[in-house]
Amino acid sequence: MNIVIWLSYDGTRYDGWQKQENTDKTIQGKLEAVLERLSGASVKVHGSGRTDSGVHALGQVANFHLEQEQEAGKVMEYLNRYLPEDIMVWNAQEAPERFHSRLNAVRKTYRYQIEMGPKKDVFQRRYYYGLGQRLDIEKMKAAAVLLTGNHDFKSFCGSRRMKKSTVRTIEEIQFIQPEALRLHISFTGNGFLQQMVRILAGTLMEVGLGKRRPEEMSRILKARNRREAGFTAPSEGLFLEQVEYGDFL
Repeated sequence: MNIVIWLSYDGTRYDGWQKQENTDKTIQGKLEAVLERLSGASVKVHGSGRTDSGVHALGQVANFHLEQEQEAGKVMEYLNRYLPEDIMVWNAQEAPERFHSRLNAVRKTYRYQIEMGPKKDVFQRRYYYGLGQRLDIEKMKAAAVLLTGNHDFKSFCGSRRMKKSTVRTIEEIQFIQPEALRLHISFTGNGFLQQMVRILAGTLMEVGLGKRRPEEMSRILKARNRREAGFTAPSEGLFLEQVEYGDFL
């Protein structure tokens, strides 16, 4: 049977989503260890995306196959009983046998959180990038317009060895201020390249700081060169917020 789960995690102490041989501190690794204990056999967990070291998730989606029939709700209870406290499964259901959390995703939303004040809040410090400077949000919005749509985002890809297509569609970039000195940037699109959201966030921050002009975004896209874009924003400010599957789920 194929089970799909929705989960949240604080990525602070993890080396990313993907299981690795040199560390046991990965989200995928923790899930697979508990599921192997449940099923008595090796279980491969497929995530909707590979979040980097230190990146958080509010709505990561994953699926896995179990040889024996299990009630999805009971599997969720078992996972939550044995997973660390910074990983929580908040929904589970049986999925069609051919469902794949990454291949069937049609839309993802990431959120990048920035603290513009002089010091981060003590209780939120793990979830914000402490920029410590005010940003010109109107200029950032002007730059975001040029980044929205279907483009080749090779300049915003962290992998220089990327051989597959780097064309993606960003449907929307939103700027939300929950407080006067805090800024959330939300990116919604059909898919994102390695570190793409963090590089987009870093580039937009450089616009907001007056280090770049909004109209430079068109030139950066055409260059297809990582060195033309801005800095890679730190991982602690990034959340995978939502993954959507259209009519599939």
